[in-house]
Amino acid sequence: MFETLLLSLAAAVQAVPPQATQLPPPPPSVPAPVTAPVEVDTRPYVELVTDAGKMVVRLETKRAPITTANFLRYVDSKRMATAFKFYRTTRSWGEGNALVQGGNRGDARLNYPPIAHEPTTVTGLTHCKGALAMARLAPGDATSDFFILLSDIPGFDADPAASGDNAGFAVFGELVSGFDVAEKIYAAPVSPTKGEGVMVGQMLDPEYKILSARRIPAPADAPKGCVVKGA
Repeated sequence: MFETLLLSLAAAVQAVPPQATQLPPPPPSVPAPVTAPVEVDTRPYVELVTDAGKMVVRLETKRAPITTANFLRYVDSKRMATAFKFYRTTRSWGEGNALVQGGNRGDARLNYPPIAHEPTTVTGLTHCKGALAMARLAPGDATSDFFILLSDIPGFDADPAASGDNAGFAVFGELVSGFDVAEKIYAAPVSPTKGEGVMVGQMLDPEYKILSARRIPAPADAPKGCVVKGA
């Protein structure tokens, strides 16, 4: 009797299709949501504290490596806070050609050697309002002096089709905060007699000292800016 029961149970098991005794397959996995990578701004930011107030500039190290390294050399060595001043305004040229110029106004021995010129045709940068660029007489003679634009001056960009000195000026960054301070310097009194050539009537009197210059973290509210063409 017992053997008959075992045989009947075995027969019943064999009669059940194999798939009926298996567990159902696991549900398909749900892919994890795709998160866009967060771009970290690695460009240097420099805070300039002056007699007129504080400004912050952003430097384009990848696009203008020679010029930015030169500027940072003055910042990191503290030479910028030793002898640099804002000393010129182009208010006499009108609102369409507005800039303020700064640089070493003390001991010329504090200047580092001249740097190679990085034209805008190579860097992809442009002279828009807020642009930070090197002052020069001839391409390759820039040392310490720089200027900040307070209007668009596209004519300062390099133009290979132009005759004569067509290398333009070397843009290497831009003002990201403190436009009101730059405007204050731009509107400040000038000497009627100081300066030479086109600079007569543009020399600030008094000049504005750069009291400190230091690197700072990227501000959370830093604007996108305009110096990178097509950005």
